[in-house]
Amino acid sequence: MQKLFFNFQLALEGVAANRLRAFLTALGIVFGVAAVIAMLAIGTGARETILAQMRLIGANNIVVTSLMEAAEGGDAEEAQSAGQDKNTKKWSPGLTLGDVRAITAILPGVTAMSPEIILPTTIIRDGKIGKSRAVGVTNAFFELNNLGLDRGTMFHDIHQQRGDPVCIIGQDILRKYFSAGDPIGQRIKCGSTWLRIIGVLERRIAKSEQLENLGIRDYNQDVYIPLQTALIRFKDRSYAHLTNIGRSRGNQKAENYHQLDRLVVRVDESDELLATSNVVARLLKRRHQGVLDYEMAVPEKMLEAQQKTQDTFNKVLAFIAGISLLVGGIGIMNIMLASVLERTKEIGTRRSLGATQQDIVQQFLLEAIFISLLGGITGIIVGVGAARFIAANYDIPTEVSLWSVLLSFGVASVIGLVFGLFPAQRAAKLDPIKALRSD
Repeated sequence: MQKLFFNFQLALEGVAANRLRAFLTALGIVFGVAAVIAMLAIGTGARETILAQMRLIGANNIVVTSLMEAAEGGDAEEAQSAGQDKNTKKWSPGLTLGDVRAITAILPGVTAMSPEIILPTTIIRDGKIGKSRAVGVTNAFFELNNLGLDRGTMFHDIHQQRGDPVCIIGQDILRKYFSAGDPIGQRIKCGSTWLRIIGVLERRIAKSEQLENLGIRDYNQDVYIPLQTALIRFKDRSYAHLTNIGRSRGNQKAENYHQLDRLVVRVDESDELLATSNVVARLLKRRHQGVLDYEMAVPEKMLEAQQKTQDTFNKVLAFIAGISLLVGGIGIMNIMLASVLERTKEIGTRRSLGATQQDIVQQFLLEAIFISLLGGITGIIVGVGAARFIAANYDIPTEVSLWSVLLSFGVASVIGLVFGLFPAQRAAKLDPIKALRSD
C-alpha cells in the first residue's frame, strides 16, 4: 500500500509538471462526459414529460372530437363548380349521446366513456365578470382525466337525472371569485343560469405547451356541470332545425350542430386500443352517413411514437458522446506514449534505484487515470451546466439524475484505465541501461 501511495505521488508530480499538456489531454474526456450528461438529462427530461402527459390524458383512451369543417364539405362555389347542389350533400346528426349508447352496446371492452359538452359562458358573482367555459360532463370525466376533488363532492345520480343546477369549479375560478371563504354551497351565475357549487377540483399543474400538444384544456379554468344540466338548462344543439345546421349564411359562420363536443372512450387493455379505435371509426362513419365531421385520436399511441422518436434522438446523442469519449481516450494514449519517450531517462533512473516493472506500470497508469478523472469531473460540471442552460434557453426539459453522474464518472475512470494501460506497459518494458544512456 505504501508503494502504491508513493507511485501515486509520482503520478501527481508528473501531471503537475506538464499542466498544459494534461489539460489539453483531458479536453476530449471533458467534452465526452459533458455530452453524456447532457444527453441523459435531455432523455430523462423527455421521458418525464411524456409520463406527465400520460397522467394528464389517462391511459388506454380514445378521443373523438367533433368538427365542423368536414361536415360543411366546402362552400357553395366549390359545390357548384363540381356540378353538385349544396343541398344534396349528406346530412349528419353530429356527435350525439346516441353514439355513446351505440359504442356501449357494440364494444364490451370499453370500460368507461366520458361525453363532454363545452359551452363558452360568462361568469358573474359579486360584481366580478369574466369569460369561462361551462363543461357538461359525467363523473366518468373526472375518472378518465385523473382529476380529484380538493373539497366537496362529485355529482350524484339525481343531479344527472334531473339536470340540477349544480357545479364543480376549477382552482382558477375559486381564486378569482372566492378568494375568501368556503365556496361549497354558494351560488355562481353562468350565463343566465345560477348554479350551486358542490365541489372544487384539485389543482392540476401542467405546462401550456403540454396542454396544447395534447389538445386538452386547462382544467383549472372551467366550471363543470352535469351533462343533463347542460342539455336542459343551457343548450342542446341537437334540437336545432335541420335547415339551420351546418350551413353558412352570408358572413355568418355555420353553427355547431353537434350535441357533444368531445367523447373519450377508455379501453380495457392497451393491446386493444388500435382495434377498438378502428371499430369505433367504422361505427361513427355509418351513423354519420359517411360525413367525417369528427376526428379520432389515440393519445397513448401518439405519445409512444413521440417516445420512439425521442429514443432515436437519444441514440444519436449517445453515439456522438461515445465518439467524443473514444477520441478523448485515444488522445490520452497518444500523450502518454509521448510522455514515455520524453521521460525515458527518468524511467531508467527509477529502474536502477530498484523500481520494478509493476511500479512503472502503476505510475503511468495512475497518471492516465488521474487525467481521465480530472476530465470526468470537469465534464460533469460542464454537462450539468449545459443541461440547465438548454432547459432555460431552449425550452427543452432536462433532468440530471444521480446515476448519470455516477455513470459518467465510471466511464471516465475506465477510459483512463484502458487507454493508459498500453503506454504504462511500454514504459515498464524499457531496458534500464538503454534508458539511462538516452539523451
